[in-house]
Amino acid sequence: MKLLVHDFSGHPFQVQLSRELARRGHDVVHSSCDAYVSGKGALVAEPGESIVFETIGDGLKFEKLRFAKRLLVEVRLGFELVRHVRSHRPDVAVLSNVQIPTLVIFAFAMLFVRIPWVLWHQDVYAVAVRSFAGDKLSRGFTAVASVFEIAEKWCSRRAVAIVAISDAFVPVHAKWGTADKVTVIPNWAPLDEIVPVERKNDWSVEQGVEETLTLLYSGTLGLKHDPSLLVALTRQVRDAGVDAELVVVNEGPAVEVIAAEAQRLDVPVKLLPYQPYERLPEVLGSGDVLLVLLDQRAGAFSVPSKTLSYLCAGRPILGLMPLENAASSLVERAGGAVFTPQAGSIPAAGAWVAEILAAPERRAQVGVASRQLAEAEFTAERCIDRFETLLTGIGSR
Repeated sequence: MKLLVHDFSGHPFQVQLSRELARRGHDVVHSSCDAYVSGKGALVAEPGESIVFETIGDGLKFEKLRFAKRLLVEVRLGFELVRHVRSHRPDVAVLSNVQIPTLVIFAFAMLFVRIPWVLWHQDVYAVAVRSFAGDKLSRGFTAVASVFEIAEKWCSRRAVAIVAISDAFVPVHAKWGTADKVTVIPNWAPLDEIVPVERKNDWSVEQGVEETLTLLYSGTLGLKHDPSLLVALTRQVRDAGVDAELVVVNEGPAVEVIAAEAQRLDVPVKLLPYQPYERLPEVLGSGDVLLVLLDQRAGAFSVPSKTLSYLCAGRPILGLMPLENAASSLVERAGGAVFTPQAGSIPAAGAWVAEILAAPERRAQVGVASRQLAEAEFTAERCIDRFETLLTGIGSR
């Protein structure tokens, strides 16, 4: 069967799905958006692999917080995505992390092209936009959220099937009248690609943090995150008598926010761009505690995939995130800690981090427990089996 998997972000586990489907004999094209800057997975075919990797948006610049320009880019990407899918004529297309304007154009075109497509629902964008309207966004975005909900519902109805990453999405689809098309398949992380490594490794030596107690954040920082909390947490840990440094691997507007806040609070911080995917185990292995950040208003509708990668890396995790989020229970089950993402939680969160940094044996035990939980939970084969069954069923109609 000919399949096309388009993951706008280019994240690792979506790539693993495509690679495994290709290994199982399917004709697979995996594409992503080159204009979107984020941590990417391994988007190059290895020798002997039959999978094809392509990109859309080449030469474009996706600026998250310049909304008028962003809308124009997302509209253009919609037409590019339509041309991309039409050029391959897959039996089934799978779409993940596609922005709403892009998705609307694609879904409308598919009414005429008649290629069945599956929505791999990673975020409920309408909920996110509405939650930030009047705070991080102007009140006018309340109207935008309403338009987004109409658009997201319309696209969901056009999809032949929907894969949701959490049970929390089901009531939303019940409201939209699309619950009968939903299959819940939790996200996973590639255990064989993200593995525990020594704390002192080539990357930590290159960055000069091999002997430094390090709090590390690696991943996107946008509206769903308050980057100043990372700096405040590090300040709290240092005030507790632990000589810790903050390392942030990110690109975008949050870098300037962190740099300014670090200067204000006199916190040592190392700001680095996104690193090559093949070095991700070394990057994560260089952190003594790995940090997850997610705004309270994101609730249960955005499961940070970095949490899953952190668990694979076998390091203690501190989450500043909604307690009801599906990733929070994973962190706590591994022996990490989760606190609400607000300034009032920083003293308790800082005390937990200071305590675990001062106890190397406990730190090692929590790291082992993190990896063991990842190995128990992230059975990619079972998830991919379910995807394959769903997709072959659609393709045989």
